[in-house]
Amino acid sequence: MVADVIDYEVIGDDLQCVRIELDPEEAVVAEAGALLFMEDDIEMKTVFGDPGKDQGFFGKLLSAGKRLLTGESLFMTVFINRGHRKRSVYFAGPYPGKIIPVHLPDVGGVLYAQKDSFLCGARGISIGIAFQRRLGVGFFGGEGFILQKLEGDGWAFLHAGGAIIEKELGEGETLRVDTGCLVAFTSTVDYDIQFVGGIKTALFGGEGLFFAKLTGPGRVWLQSLPFSRLADRVIDASAKLGSKRKGEGSVLGSLYDLVSGD
Repeated sequence: MVADVIDYEVIGDDLQCVRIELDPEEAVVAEAGALLFMEDDIEMKTVFGDPGKDQGFFGKLLSAGKRLLTGESLFMTVFINRGHRKRSVYFAGPYPGKIIPVHLPDVGGVLYAQKDSFLCGARGISIGIAFQRRLGVGFFGGEGFILQKLEGDGWAFLHAGGAIIEKELGEGETLRVDTGCLVAFTSTVDYDIQFVGGIKTALFGGEGLFFAKLTGPGRVWLQSLPFSRLADRVIDASAKLGSKRKGEGSVLGSLYDLVSGD
């Protein structure tokens, strides 16, 4: 399926959204919950399974089943311009971060991405699931075990947290990356899992037991603040402060605030 040719604009700095401009009858596909707002004449249509492939019923059922196994929604939403002039639809990520536009023909037509990073893309691109076949990746890959496979000849938009670092790896060049910091990589990059090193480093280094090992040639996108890391810090801070706030709203709580300077 040939992808629609869409125009876009990324808006904002650290809390970005993307505006997709559609000609009449052009469409964009998005994950559930990605919509920010849309203009008149934009029609929403929910589709079952992968909207980028012409599949029969069983093909769509298999595609939807893969998404269900990975915690994704069974359905995706297609936004179609049914008007007679250009109309726009806006999408935003679920947490603070940046949007990465990728023109799939520029990266060989295939891109592998973390399973929660796809935000939206031109109608006609395929959004599938890629399971890593290597035993080490399967057991120890963590967030990198199950990847999204984006295929086609149109634009895809990814969402990631913090600053975005794009690296072009030469032949045989290697990066070792925290698995949560990996956003996407091209199909020419070899992906594996590597033990961090000695027992002391593994147990007390605070960086986990395994790295994602990426070997070129190819292009890699990394994020400085994975949502999982941010969530862990928020939960940890909430647990530590929870006991201190038990007296909030009482005389004891007011006394605690006075002593602590709050």
